[in-house]
Amino acid sequence: MSESMRRAVVSAESNAESIGLLRRGAIPSFSVREIPFSCFGSWLDLSCVIAENTVADDVHLVSHRNGFHPVLRLVPLAAGATAGGPAVTRVDATPARLRWGSADGFDGSIEAAFAATDTVRIAGRGMGLSLEAADPVLTPFSGCYFFADPTSGAWVMTCYETGQRYRITVLSGAVRTVGEQALGRSERAVRVGVDGRPWEVVVEEFGSTRAPYRSLPSSELSFEQVVASAADGFAGFLDAVAPWRDADTPAAELAGYVLWSAVVSPDGFLSRPAVLMSKHWMDKVWSWDHCFNALALAGLPALAWDQFRLVFDHQDDAGALPDSVAHSEVLRNFVKPPVHGWALHRLRRTSGDPAVDELLDVYRRVARWTRFWLDGRRAPGSELAHYQHGNDSGWDNATTFGPERVVESADLAALLVLQLRELARLAADLGRPADAEGWQSAADRMLAALLDRLWTGERFVAQSPLSGRTWTSDSLLDLVPIVLGEELPEPVAGALAARVAEHLTEHGPATELPTSTHYRADGYWRGPVWAPSTLLIEDGLRRAGHVGLADDVSRRFRTLCEASGFAENFDALTGAGLRDRAYTWTASGYLVLAADHVRRREEARP
Repeated sequence: MSESMRRAVVSAESNAESIGLLRRGAIPSFSVREIPFSCFGSWLDLSCVIAENTVADDVHLVSHRNGFHPVLRLVPLAAGATAGGPAVTRVDATPARLRWGSADGFDGSIEAAFAATDTVRIAGRGMGLSLEAADPVLTPFSGCYFFADPTSGAWVMTCYETGQRYRITVLSGAVRTVGEQALGRSERAVRVGVDGRPWEVVVEEFGSTRAPYRSLPSSELSFEQVVASAADGFAGFLDAVAPWRDADTPAAELAGYVLWSAVVSPDGFLSRPAVLMSKHWMDKVWSWDHCFNALALAGLPALAWDQFRLVFDHQDDAGALPDSVAHSEVLRNFVKPPVHGWALHRLRRTSGDPAVDELLDVYRRVARWTRFWLDGRRAPGSELAHYQHGNDSGWDNATTFGPERVVESADLAALLVLQLRELARLAADLGRPADAEGWQSAADRMLAALLDRLWTGERFVAQSPLSGRTWTSDSLLDLVPIVLGEELPEPVAGALAARVAEHLTEHGPATELPTSTHYRADGYWRGPVWAPSTLLIEDGLRRAGHVGLADDVSRRFRTLCEASGFAENFDALTGAGLRDRAYTWTASGYLVLAADHVRRREEARP
């Protein structure tokens, strides 16, 4: 970034007046009531979201170590004649700067920026700040123990929930503290700037000990230099993952920020840089979500391949992937659907192959994951694999699983066909022709069983491997076999496309037919529009030759994100964002569809 551009970035961010999505060349602005303020690699964020579906009035410093834990509450204070009372503020954020501005006519402000992944600088003038321990939620020993540190001359809060320390160093300005050496629910706070003069503090997260902040290199940077450095980091990331962005893709910058800010550095059970699903309460990596994030990061191949491979680091002896991985837990009570072959095929085309030894490792791990389904999830004599619960499919409460939970479903068979095909391609590329032939033969048998046993001539059914009975539903899950694209006979693809069109609302494909008695506006997988189902459906329609319908699906979902942001899912009829409002696979879905749209547009030009 040139020096003139850097000055323009800092100037535009300092203004922070425009809310919403800005065109290329400008900076996205957002509310921390919906999207957390963080930076690439950090386990911290600043947000008003302090628990599932719980939004506080004040911004909190939140840590995602050992789970989702608000640590400090940041309360702006009035200065001057009303010194010490709460200040009335408006909070705006851009990727590099969070700003509290006065909402009652007084000339005062507070700004925050990440100086490092574990360090937040906060500066103010004409307004003070109280950095208070967040309320504990477990036992009398929970929350923060507050004490003055004689070694660094700072104040420290040690947090039971995160297992970390939070050091508050006052770099300038008047300061007073409340509740030294306090624990439990007693008041504990560091307060600065109530005299109205300029001030600055720094908050650090670390383990047992660290040199005083004033002795660290980052302490020599001015606050504006810290902001400029963060802006540079985001700009470089955005240029790598979305170099194609233009006026036709107005949400690309904010989508890029949601993805960039959700990355955490390797720690705990996450042994690679990882994109969390959110830095709200969905702060994990589920074993199919990561595939969609990998695809959006194609412009950063090393990071993209890390996303694809990170859950395979926890593959068990049977070849199964965990349900989810977080900082301090790995859950195995369910699995997730085998979208990995579909994603791997696309990732190899957009990011290129990694080194041969890494590609061989990917091949072996995906092969073991596939054998888990073929060996451990097929009833004796059945060619079709089964889910043991809706959670295994990723579509937790889809109506496909209404009659029974243990189900041989068409989507699973279709995904396994694609995974077997990709394994055959990989084996051939790696010089293993016998393996390639075996995978191709297994794919042929799976496809034949799908069409012979689950296709009625009009639609796919689900089948119980226990009772043998079959049933239909109004779930979009039953239409996911369109992902087979060109592999499907034309009459089958045509029938599936027609049913997809029935699910298509103004905002995208509803996961339950809107006319169904089971449809629920906020019914999770019983109605709302989701990014992963949209991407799978759109890709399959396009490869099956239903290009116009695929274009329509892509356009409606992109328009939805541009209007409603990147929620976990959306009301299919109103387009309102639901649940977690900063979900990375939604941002990734937008970026993938937008990139494909721009590419096709450019290819179509004479």
